[in-house]
Amino acid sequence: MRKGAVKRTTKETDIDVSVDLDGAGLSKIETGIGFLDHMLDLLARHSRMDIAVKAKGDLHIDYHHTAEDVGIALGQAVKQALGDLKGITRYADVHLPMDEALTRVAIDVSGRPMLVFKVKFVRDKIGTFDTELVNEWFQAFAMNAGITLHVETLYGTNDHHISESCFKALARALRAAFAIDPRAANEIPSTKGSLGN
Repeated sequence: MRKGAVKRTTKETDIDVSVDLDGAGLSKIETGIGFLDHMLDLLARHSRMDIAVKAKGDLHIDYHHTAEDVGIALGQAVKQALGDLKGITRYADVHLPMDEALTRVAIDVSGRPMLVFKVKFVRDKIGTFDTELVNEWFQAFAMNAGITLHVETLYGTNDHHISESCFKALARALRAAFAIDPRAANEIPSTKGSLGN
């Protein structure tokens, strides 16, 4: 059972997250930030992970702490669910179109966190959501999930579509990389014999 659960409480946020890597893509997301809820719902649906997030944050200040801390907690829950990484496919890459936008995501579930994020937005906000927080969320998630993650939007003009293509491409890449390789189900996919150490 590849499941993880994390509770993160700070002076700025109170967050409960649970994931099931082998779920059906179900989501129950309550962050208080409508746009982030939408992106996380897409993440669950297209990765086929079941994701539950309940977050209370200092939204009267801005969305930064909540968005970042949700990324941290979700990354930690995913890392917990992956366990020793035995049997996973490990690598995946996806080109994902969302109307006029096209984003490429490549991933290595290596235990060595790294984010390369080459995404340019047209405006500062999508509704009330700061577009810079998309980068912040991806950074927090990658660092805490222990994955090497490259995200690049090749082109696009609509910020909602650009963001959506990033989250959907991540979801599809995670789905492929987390999948158990039936030919190597009892092996750690590394010549070193271990990952993340």
